[in-house]
Amino acid sequence: MVSRCVRTYSHEQFDLETLVALRRGKRISVCLPARDEEATVGSIVTSVQENLTRAGGGVDLVDEIVVVDDGSVDSTAAVARRCGARVLREPGGSGGKGEAMRFAVSEAGGEVLVFLDADVENFSPHFVTGLLGPLLHDDDPVALVKGFYERPLHGEPSGGGRVTELMARPLIELLFPHLLGVRQPLAGESAAPRYVLEKTGIAPGYGAELGLLVDVADRFGTDSIAQVDLGVRVHRNRPLGELRHQATDVLRAGLERSQPRHPG
Repeated sequence: MVSRCVRTYSHEQFDLETLVALRRGKRISVCLPARDEEATVGSIVTSVQENLTRAGGGVDLVDEIVVVDDGSVDSTAAVARRCGARVLREPGGSGGKGEAMRFAVSEAGGEVLVFLDADVENFSPHFVTGLLGPLLHDDDPVALVKGFYERPLHGEPSGGGRVTELMARPLIELLFPHLLGVRQPLAGESAAPRYVLEKTGIAPGYGAELGLLVDVADRFGTDSIAQVDLGVRVHRNRPLGELRHQATDVLRAGLERSQPRHPG
C-alpha cells in the first residue's frame, strides 16, 4: 500500500554545506511575487544574496533571485533591483499572486524553484535552506515542499492565518481529507522542481497555493509532499475586510478541484 503521509521535517535538520554538495549542479531560483512590499522585499533579497549566492559573497547554493513585481505603485521594483534581484514586471500589471508565480516559472532559469512571500519581517536564510532540504536530500522524490510556522497576530504568539483557519482547513476537511496533515496549506513559502510546476500549472489569484497543493497530490501522490517547520514567521497582517477576496479565490480553487477531472 502506498503511504498517504505528508513527510514532516524541521529546518534544523538541513546543514548548509551538505545542501551545497547535494545540489549536484542543479540550478536553483528563488522567486518572490511582490506587490507594494518596499518595506520588506529589500532585506529578504539582501539576505538571500549575501548568504546563499556566490555572487553576493555567500555559499554557492542559489543561482538567481527573481522578484516579479505584480503591479506595485511604490518602489518595490527599485528596492529589489538595488539589492541584487532580477526584477520582472508581471505582464498583466496586477494579475494576482497566481499569475505572478506562473510568470516566475516561465522566466526563471532554475530546475528547482523556491517561492517566498515578500512581506516577511523576520526573514532568515533558513527559510530557503529548509525548503530545499527535502528536495535535495530525499532519495524518494519530493514533488512539493511547504513551509509551516507559528504566526503571531497583534502581539499574541499565534492567531495569524485567518483565511487558513476559516476557509482552507474546512475545505480540506470536507473535500480533500487526505491533505489534513498539511499544517499551512496556504503558506507562501514553498519549493518544487520545475517539471512539477509545469505539469500542474498554477491557479489564478490567491487560489495558487491551495490549487498547487491539491494538484500535486492528485498527480504525484500525497506522499510526494513534504513540509518543513520554519519556526516563527512575522508578516504584515491585513485587516479582516481585505481578506474576503483571498478567501473567495481559495474557495474557488477548492470547488473547481472537487469536480471530477478527466485525464488529458
